[in-house]
Parts: sequence; C-alpha cells; structure tokens
Amino acid sequence: MITDFAGNCSCKPCYIIKTGRSRDKVFYLLLPQMLNFQLLKSFIQHRLQANTRHGVHSPFVYKLVDEVIYDYSPRTDYQEIEALRKQLLTDARTVTITDLGAGSHINNNKQKQVKQLARNALKPAKLAQLIYRLANERKPKNIIELGTCLGLTTAYLAKAAPAAKVLSIEGCPETAAVAQENLQQLGASKVEIRTGNFDHILPEVIASADSLDVVFVDGNHRKEATLNYFDWCLPKVHEDSLLIFDDIYWSKGMEEAWNTIKAHPRVTVTVDLFWIGLVYFRKGQVKQDFKIRY
Repeated sequence: MITDFAGNCSCKPCYIIKTGRSRDKVFYLLLPQMLNFQLLKSFIQHRLQANTRHGVHSPFVYKLVDEVIYDYSPRTDYQEIEALRKQLLTDARTVTITDLGAGSHINNNKQKQVKQLARNALKPAKLAQLIYRLANERKPKNIIELGTCLGLTTAYLAKAAPAAKVLSIEGCPETAAVAQENLQQLGASKVEIRTGNFDHILPEVIASADSLDVVFVDGNHRKEATLNYFDWCLPKVHEDSLLIFDDIYWSKGMEEAWNTIKAHPRVTVTVDLFWIGLVYFRKGQVKQDFKIRY
C-alpha cells in the first residue's frame, strides 16, 4: 500500500480516498496534498490491464488468487489486531520520527502523534490481512520485515505463522518502542525488533540465517536501496521463498526497481497487485508475470 513512504522509518503519512461499492471491492487511491499524477496514471493503467482469477491460466497463481488473495473470510486474529488499531486511533502520545531514507512526499514533520501514524501510516486492514494470508500460505520458519512502524503489520505476520521466528527492522527508535508495546499487548512478544539503518542490519540478519522464507520490504523506497535488499536476499532464497515488495509504483525509480526484479533469471513468478509485488522462485515453473486486480 502507498501509505508507508520512503525511508528506514516506515511511518510516513499520506492521504487516501477509499472507494468501491462493497468491502470486498474497496481499493485505495493515493491523494497527497499535491496530486502525484505519475502514480495516478500507473494506477489507472494497472486497473485496465489487471486480471481477476478468471484471467489466470497458471494453476499455481490461480490457486493463490482464489484461495489466498481473494479469501475475505473473517479470522479471530484479524479482530484482535483491528481492535488495537481502534485504540491507536485515539492515542495522543507524541513520538519523534527518525527518518534515515528518502523522506516523505507530504512533509517531514518530525513530531507526530501516535493517532496520526495510526490513521495515515499503517497498512489498511484489507492489505495487512492479505499479507497475513500470504505469509500463512507459505508456512515459513522465519519472517523478516523491513519497516515496523507501529507494529500492526508485524503482528499480522507473527499471527500468520506462530511457529516462525519473526524479526522486524525499524529505523525510528520511538515508533519501535510503541510497536513493541503493541506486540506485547497482542501476545506476539517473541517478535524481535532491531532498530537502526536497514543497510547495516539487514546484511547481518541475512548472513546469520540458513535460508529466507518470507521477507516483507516496506521501508526505504529508493530504487538503489530496493535492489540492494533484493540482491542481498538472493543467496538465501529457495524454491518456497516469498519476497513481498511494498509500494512498487510509488515513484519512477520504484517501478524501475520492480521491473528489474521481475527480469532477474532466478525469479520465476511475480504477482503485481499494484500496492505490493510478490516474488516467487519456484523451480520448474515457466517464467511468468501477472497483474491481478485487488
């Protein structure tokens, strides 16, 4: 989703319009104070080009779309996390934002209330719950997240795979502290949050891992940084790995990064949902790229 902007701190605000006739068909359109016409153009093009499950001829991707992406059934885990979201929307505490990346399209105000971050920077429930289902489908032993923010998406990842080791990296110490509180409240206190620069921490984390099962990249939204994260992950990915890249249409550079990732010879399947991009490494799979309406 386009609500988490560039930088090692994921808590960057934007303004969104929610449109659609039903909860299942709601989609989110970015509307910053100064309209990002490139993003709007990309969104319209994607809507015109994307398929639903009925336009997909790959058995693997059809099943993914039908049983995971379009599974809107309620779950107890959703209710617990969304109840906490409601609490955060009234939290008047102020945090100082530390941004180690490209900054925001909107403003660089360093002082923000938690309720502002909850309203403008957290993943919408629909997208966070999709990430939950995507992680759950992989049955991972480990999950890495770049960009913790207030920890709600982190909680979704942890709840999706209770047996997995979940590690989240956040550039802002004060939001990381709030995230840790939230995770404890949700019973996900085993999640490890490391605070600092992604460029320093991520290589260390990858080097210490035997393999990477699920990686969610939601932080420094620069082309070079995104491609670095992808390249660093490659030595440890395997046939069942899933890499999720957030905000793949956030800028021209991010679109270029996404296209480079899709073209990599080790990547066999990509699923472009506009808000996020999914990368799979299935052996024996004919290389295919899909755009799916979500």
